[in-house]
Parts: sequence; structure tokens; C-alpha cells
Amino acid sequence: MSGDWRAQEERGSPLALRIILWVALRLGRPAGRLLLYPITAYFLLLAPRARRHSRQYLRRVLGHPPRVRDVARHLHSFAAVILDRVFLLAGREQALDIRVHGAEIFHQALDSGDGAILLGAHLGSFEALRALAVGHHDFPVRVLMDADHNQVITRLLDSLNPEVAHSVIPLGRTDTLIRAREAVERGEMVGMLGDRVVENDRTVECEFLGDRAVFPMGPMLLATVLKVPVILCFGLYRGGNRYDIVFEHFADAIEAPRAHRDAVLQEWTCHYAQRLEAHVRDAPWNWFNFYDFWHDD
Repeated sequence: MSGDWRAQEERGSPLALRIILWVALRLGRPAGRLLLYPITAYFLLLAPRARRHSRQYLRRVLGHPPRVRDVARHLHSFAAVILDRVFLLAGREQALDIRVHGAEIFHQALDSGDGAILLGAHLGSFEALRALAVGHHDFPVRVLMDADHNQVITRLLDSLNPEVAHSVIPLGRTDTLIRAREAVERGEMVGMLGDRVVENDRTVECEFLGDRAVFPMGPMLLATVLKVPVILCFGLYRGGNRYDIVFEHFADAIEAPRAHRDAVLQEWTCHYAQRLEAHVRDAPWNWFNFYDFWHDD
């Protein structure tokens, strides 16, 4: 199942991406946003798989068959968030109106010195938190990521801020768990996304947007191993230059006795899916899983 999203071909040549970066950084955000319209048109016309999966999602979240303009808005939001990653990584977040909600939840965990897991999703921009954390140096965040996916755009964006790139803990390596444990022992936050299945992940089917969908139990298993609080975190794009970073308490700790481990992990994973659905419905244009999430195909 992990191959559903990993197998998708990366779009965009390095030259085209460098041109977009040059326009955004040299001419500014207004000029960069003009590029969003041809980018949206490109995906709308020439990316049938992304268009089809956008429709599958929008039909569920909107409650009616999506129109072409709905799909276009969805794709435009995705392109806008990718563009704003450029400004966040380049240290130009002043171009954005970023508002933080539930900051006390985050700072309480930080002040404890025990570390925590920041659990997000492919909803909006996790980069908003990640870049601000590195830029302000007052809340260290290490992010568990698949370093091998979308390598072209990842390398270009990482070149804008090598410090952010160095904050990544690659998933699927022999030392992944060790590095995550070392991070929380230093009182740092470990960020990860919980809505995509990776290789060898244990999974569970949960109710999500009125249908059954497969979610990984890996984040909950990590929480039981690290024995730290779990905080939900989403950087929701509201249009224009507005972002809402939302922190939500999820669990003080997740205890899973060996005899009941699978049942406990399944319960917490489906609770995550439930809370994720609430935020998806609040910001429906922010869901950026353009693959066969519900296995409709």
C-alpha cells in the first residue's frame, strides 16, 4: 500500500523549478503567485491522476460531485503552499501572515524538557512550523521524513536553508529510532506526518470522511517507545498570505501493554484519523494526498 504514493512520478524539471525559485526570490511573492495560474492549469490539464484523486477526495469532503473550479482551487492551494515554502525556507516569513493557536500547549511541553512528538499530516504546510522553529531557535524540532521521495524539489528547497535540511531524521534507516530517542532526550520535538503508509508499516482501517481508509500505526508505536506526549500540529493555509498554525493536545503518553498492543495502537490511530478529519473539514482545500487514498481505483 505504501507504493500508492511512493510510485508516483515527480513532476517538474529542475530548470523549471529553478526559474520559479528565481522569480519568487528576485521579484517577490506577488510575482511568484502569478506563476500559480499556469502551474494550476498544467496539473488540471496534464496530470489526470492528480485530477482524479482530487475529485475522489473533494466528493467526500464537500458532499457533492466536485466541479472543475473546485479541483482547480484544490490544485491552486497546493501550488500556493509549495511556493510559500520558498519564502519560509529563505527566512522571508514576514511576507506571510502566520497566526499561532494553542501555543501554550506547545510551550508547556517544551518547558518540561522531556520532548514531545508533533504529529501532523499532509494537510496545509508543516513547513511553516519547521522553518519558524529553526529560524527562531527557541523550539528545536527534528522531523522524520522520507528523504528519498521527490528528491528534485527537496534538494532545491533544502539549498535555501541547509540548517532546516539538517533537522531531518530520514525514515527507514537503521538509526532512525536511535536518533529520534536522542532528540527527545535533549528535550527536542520530533515531528512526523501520520497519514501515509511507509514500507513495512503496520496499518489499520479507520473511518475517514464517511468511508474506510488505511492509516499507519507507526506514529503511535513510536509514541509508545519514546514515552513522550503527543501534540497534533497543522499549518493551515487560509488563502492569500494567511496561515494558521494549530496545536492540539492529543495524549500525555500512549501506554500499550504487550498483550493488548495492537488493540491500543489501532484505537489511538483511529482517534488520530477522527481528529484529522475535523481539521480537514475545517480547511478542505488543504488536503494534499494526490493518490488513491481510499483505493477507489
